[in-house]
Amino acid sequence: MTHRMTVAALCALAAASAAAAQNYPARPVRVILSVAPGGGTDTVGRMLAQHLTARLAQQFVIDNRPGGGGGVAVELTTRAAPDGHTLLFSSSTFVTNQLLYKVNYDTLRDLAPVSLASENPYVFAVNASVPVKTLRQFIVLAKAKPGAFNYASSGKGSLIHLTAELMSAAAGIEMVHIPYKGMALAFPDVISGQVHVAISSALTMLPHLRGGRVHALGVTSRTRMAVLPDVPTIAEQGLAGFEVTQWYGMMAPAGTPLAIRSTVQREMARALQLQEVRARLSAEGAEPMGNTPAEFEKRLKDEFAKWGKTIRAAGIKVD
Repeated sequence: MTHRMTVAALCALAAASAAAAQNYPARPVRVILSVAPGGGTDTVGRMLAQHLTARLAQQFVIDNRPGGGGGVAVELTTRAAPDGHTLLFSSSTFVTNQLLYKVNYDTLRDLAPVSLASENPYVFAVNASVPVKTLRQFIVLAKAKPGAFNYASSGKGSLIHLTAELMSAAAGIEMVHIPYKGMALAFPDVISGQVHVAISSALTMLPHLRGGRVHALGVTSRTRMAVLPDVPTIAEQGLAGFEVTQWYGMMAPAGTPLAIRSTVQREMARALQLQEVRARLSAEGAEPMGNTPAEFEKRLKDEFAKWGKTIRAAGIKVD
């Protein structure tokens, strides 16, 4: 009897979820962005909101809520009704911040993945005065001179900082960390030679590469970047499996039915195949994604495992 009741309840729940998905969206959808207007996250988020508005016949309204490394937007999302009418569009920063800071949310518990929108790989580059042409040469030199080379990051605990520590551990080298309040402030010192290594987005790096002031030794994506086809990946230069990207993704409050999340994901995937959207992403040095909720969930779990291990091994603590 209890078993039959349980099955009946599950069937009723599935039917209710399917009906909700068929009527979705029933009213305007609030898309909370974790950043201020302008910049990569905002640009990609607005493009997707415009497409979703056109395809699903309801307004997808952008609500910029910066602050707390994405935490403000995450907390607002977790308090919303799980009916698909509130979504979160954020960068990967809020994941690493959960590992570094005391926050009032748990990503895997309080949010339901919808889809990754795009990925932005980093470029590993050195000042032109560093006497190497390849990453392998740099690793050999750095091993011979432990601590002789330094690198810039956009701040302690930033994804660039974590990327450098992950690569240093994989390569068995030691570099000195010099944190800045953003990579734009770091590049004058990289160009002058006071800082030897920079890890940054292709969009930020390209003007300096074209000027010959820095040399790209590798990219952090799993495949080569379209904007830098001659620069090999770090993985193909001996650090097998190495992959880091800053990503932008859509999430919903925990409990949002899979059918609704899948509806949004399918339309996101369609948008990310449009030529004008792909061209805009390419100009930002980004790669389109559009994966399923299940694939995004696996990615989140993998990221927590990777960065948790990196933070513990490097002893990274933030104030």
